[in-house]
Formats: sequence, C-alpha cells, structure tokens
Amino acid sequence: MKSYRNSEPAPPIMQGSPPRMVPPKLDWDRPPWNRWAFQHIREILPTVEVWRGNGHRHRLERAEVNLDLLPADDSMGQPTTLAGLLDETYTDGFLVLKGGKVAYERYFNGMTERTLHLSQSMAKSVTASVFGILVGRGLIDPALPVTTYLPELEATGWAGASVQHVLDMTSGVRFSEEYTDPYSDIGQVDVATGWKPVPPGSAPAFRWPSHMFELILGLEEKSRPHGAAFEYRSIETDVLAFIMERVSGKRLAQLVSEELWQKLGADESACFTVDSAGYAVADGGFNATLRDYGRFGQLILDNGGGVVPAEWIEATRNGRHGPDFSPSLPEGSYRNQFWIEDPRSRALMCRGVFGQLIHIDWNMKMVVVKLSSYPDFTNVAYSVATLKAVQAIAAALA
Repeated sequence: MKSYRNSEPAPPIMQGSPPRMVPPKLDWDRPPWNRWAFQHIREILPTVEVWRGNGHRHRLERAEVNLDLLPADDSMGQPTTLAGLLDETYTDGFLVLKGGKVAYERYFNGMTERTLHLSQSMAKSVTASVFGILVGRGLIDPALPVTTYLPELEATGWAGASVQHVLDMTSGVRFSEEYTDPYSDIGQVDVATGWKPVPPGSAPAFRWPSHMFELILGLEEKSRPHGAAFEYRSIETDVLAFIMERVSGKRLAQLVSEELWQKLGADESACFTVDSAGYAVADGGFNATLRDYGRFGQLILDNGGGVVPAEWIEATRNGRHGPDFSPSLPEGSYRNQFWIEDPRSRALMCRGVFGQLIHIDWNMKMVVVKLSSYPDFTNVAYSVATLKAVQAIAAALA
C-alpha cells in the first residue's frame, strides 16, 4: 500500500472502535503503517520504561523564528521551502534549538509534544553516551578485549576484538545489514527482538534466534581483521549494551534512566522495546519525545553538561575521515556510535533509518531534530536535502 505525505489524505489506520485498518505484524514498520506505528510503539510491542524520575524538567526557553518559508532545495534539487521539504520527506516532528532556545518547532501526522517517537538507530548514540559515562568512571576500558567483559564471545567472531573496535563498528564480525532480506542477520534481529514474528513459510530447518544474546552467540565468523575497516552493523551496539549490564549489574533501561534521562531534565519518561529475555533493544528500540531528543542533543552540544564526560565527547568528534565515506556523507566518519559530518565542522549526528536525525553543530551552537516515517529504510536524496536545509537554517539564524 502506498504511503501518504502530511499534505495528503491519511487512511484511517487504527481509527474507529474496533479500528478498520490494523497494522500487520510483519509490516508495521513499512509504509503506510509506519506513519502511525512509529508514534505508537507501546501499542505494538512490549516495552520497558526509561523513567524520567521525580526531578526537575529542564525548561526550554523560546526565541522563535518562523522558518516555514525559508528557501530550500527539495530532493530533486529544485527550489522549495523548508515547509515544503518537511512535507516531501514524511516529517512527524522537527525542532531547532539555537543557543539552547527553541527557534522552530513543528508537529505533523498527529504527533504532539508528548508523543514518544521511535528513534531507530539514534538509540545507538543514546546507549553509547551512557557507555561513555561508565568509561569515565573506570568501569570499562575501551582498549581491553571484548571478551574481558563477555567471555562467552571467545567462541564468536568478536574473539580478539577490542571494545573500541565495537564502539567504532570496525570489528571484523560477519554481519549482514540487508534490511529487506528476512533471512539476513538484521532480519534475524527483527525476530530475536520480538519486532517481527518468524516469517510465514520459512524453511523448517532454519533456526531462528529466540532473543538477542542467542543471536550474538551465533555470529561465529569474521569477514576481515578487526580494525581493518568501518562497516555499519547494528549488532555492535547490542554487544556494548551487554557489557554495560555486566559491569553495572543493572539492565539497560535502568542505566539510561539513572545516568542520563533523569539528569537531562526530560519532559517525559522514554521507553525501550524489549526482547523475550527482557533485554532493552539498544540498537534501535528507544522512544522519546521530540523535545527530549532535543535536550539530549543539547547536552552533547554542551560538552556533556557535567553528565557525559567532556573528554568522551571530544574523542567522539575525532574519527578517521576517508573519501566517499557514504553516499549522504562523502566526508563523514563514525566514532563511538555517532556519525561525524565532516572533518572541518566535526558536527555530530545521531541517525536512524526511515529518516531519524539529531544534528549537533558546535560552530553554529545549534541542534536540529527530525523525526520521520519515510516509505523506505534509507533515501539518500532525502538525507542530502535535509542536511542542506540544516545549513540553510544555520545561515538564517546566524
């Protein structure tokens, strides 16, 4: 079924009692169902709360500028406005913080200021920020082998890899991130996390993992020497999360709550999806509000704000930049589970499939958050147009 933009009529997904259109369990994250599902994860999957605590809410002051008509390029390189680009790219929420103040905030597709939206792989950066806190306390040493903390991995492809290799996704573990292949490793993650049922008609002899750690233990092969090259593989984040749980004796959701979410003064409790063993899915199962994603981005921009070690953030901004790093980030890099835009700005980005973005720019003192529900896992043209719009916003607010 075809998806719909915000300017187009929306089908009655989950409307009525009982609803006439219910997202299918196999395709809830595909169009058009994801336009509803990404804002209603707690109605689809089991989740665990990331409690905001009883403390203060970090008040976001406002210095608003109407950027709706700001000139921008669409995904085809044709002139449009920021409002037009947000419509074209299936935006659910968009926030600009300039100097820590709200400069621009828009909601679409039924989203509100209290709606929790699926982060997809932006969860990796949230998880890694708490990882950095534990490193700062001396609980984890990134230079040590992964097996120092998870000795069970001696029989897997991670044998001989350092924790830093996993942080930078440069371990040599063989893992296929083919999103559209249900038998790929990432397709098996969908089953292991409980996001999807076993595909109907799958081969009876195929052994599907029942939870995430079982999947990790089954990854026994290497495709290259550790440290030889960057390759994006979501499972690396889950290995980091299990290390965090081992050294702390706490589950991931509790760690993120106590070490990050309560301290940044979130408006709302967040949540993680959980697998059958109660593991909070670190690589993409985090959900939060638009403003709270903005607060997280601002905390990173404030060099950790006394919560995340400043030296961890500085190290994160220093990656190995290479030519043609990726189609949407030709001068980019990857470090400590964050993307680096280019070696000049050293701006950090949290990115997730279907159009999730937190862009953190020290030179412009600006944070931009875009929550989306693209029809496709990735769309290079949408990503490039969005980053160009971020630069146009920075110039307009300079």
